[in-house]
Amino acid sequence: MEQHIQPVVAELTEEQSSEPPSTMRAVQSPSSCPTENETPLCKKLSQWNDWRWQIRNRIRSLDQLAQYVPSLSARHELQKVIEKYPMAITPYYASVIQRADMSDPVFRMSVPNIQEVFDPPCLTDDPLEEHQDMPVPGLVHRYRDRALLIATTMCSMYCRHCTRKRIAGTRETAISARRMRQVQEYLFNHPEITDVIISGGDPLTMSDSAIEAMLSTLRSVPSVQVIRIGTRVPVVLPMRITDELVNMLKKYHPLWINTHFNHPQELTEEARAACAKLADAGIPLGNQTVLLRGVNDDPQVIERLCRGLIRTRVRPYYIYQCDLVRGVEHFRTSVRKGIEIMEYLRGRVSGIAIPTFVVDAPHGGGKIPVLPTYVVSMSPTHTVLRNYEGLLVSYPEPGVDSEPAAGSAKAEPGVWELASGKADVILPAHTQRMNRREKIGARRSSAVQAEATGYLFDA
Repeated sequence: MEQHIQPVVAELTEEQSSEPPSTMRAVQSPSSCPTENETPLCKKLSQWNDWRWQIRNRIRSLDQLAQYVPSLSARHELQKVIEKYPMAITPYYASVIQRADMSDPVFRMSVPNIQEVFDPPCLTDDPLEEHQDMPVPGLVHRYRDRALLIATTMCSMYCRHCTRKRIAGTRETAISARRMRQVQEYLFNHPEITDVIISGGDPLTMSDSAIEAMLSTLRSVPSVQVIRIGTRVPVVLPMRITDELVNMLKKYHPLWINTHFNHPQELTEEARAACAKLADAGIPLGNQTVLLRGVNDDPQVIERLCRGLIRTRVRPYYIYQCDLVRGVEHFRTSVRKGIEIMEYLRGRVSGIAIPTFVVDAPHGGGKIPVLPTYVVSMSPTHTVLRNYEGLLVSYPEPGVDSEPAAGSAKAEPGVWELASGKADVILPAHTQRMNRREKIGARRSSAVQAEATGYLFDA
């Protein structure tokens, strides 16, 4: 039987200590208090939209978590997980949970699982070998023209699938001024770096002044053309996107932000509003989804996510294959599953809604795009291509006579006939598109076609 989040409002006051309470109860958003009887309790959450309040009141311990999940079991084992990989869940993100068990995608991404401590030998703490590509502390220089700055080890919510589980939350600290000077000096000495990605941790958990100091330092390097920020704040802490933050960020254009929505359940009204603020400030938004077993390893789920992101003015950018990092084996899917999802998306959603599926290669190999096979065969004169419907088409290469090669195609041509130019196309039978063509009279006479063209273009 599915278990629901306890509908209990925390007994919190305006004078709440900066330390997380030891017996945190499940918190509802004020917008989820519909009746007059509940209104007085909701007024005690007047700080709900204060992002600092959200961070102070994160769920950090099993005692706090038990207020959400009264039947929490295996506490001793879960405590070992938390000691190794810290837990933090903002009250807001907890309010997005619909079922308090691992069948809920938000619950699964935020609540520790005993499986995190069981690792096969193929997993390592740092599979991307970021440490070995770090010429100065905090700066990863892997690609020639790009560098990644690890600005902080803190996140408002620690994703259980994090690729930096080795450092995230173990110490909640930010890069020092001395380290930033080292980064600045390295960038001055390497003008080939034109693009700097600020990551962490989550850089938007830092104060406005700390973020601005970092942006100002990067902008002082003439060769740095573009700054990007990687953040999950719009997803797990949307109230952090304040007017003050946005007004500061837009002073440092060209500035891009990539966020991290993994499931359509995360596209709440608050999350959409946060993204709208950033988009309205002229900040292009992209999204980096991680393919996670039991969360989004379903073509229809990814389709709904991509459609929702486009409506939110967030461009689906990457779908990542889960990294070979310790503590995430229970989230890993096969590469085949990712290819299956990409095959499904093509032809069903607009091109602007289709991300690139990538494997971030071990040993610092970088992102490798993985796609379904659309090139079926090649010859010196023709390339045979396949579309999403299964249609096979012969594409003549430059300099090839448009007339078919000598000889005639068989009644039912195959790939060889297409590759040799003896046939143009192999049409799959009874596709939706071909059925639609028949219904609208696609095979009209030339006179009817001319009439239709005149209709389209006449004033």
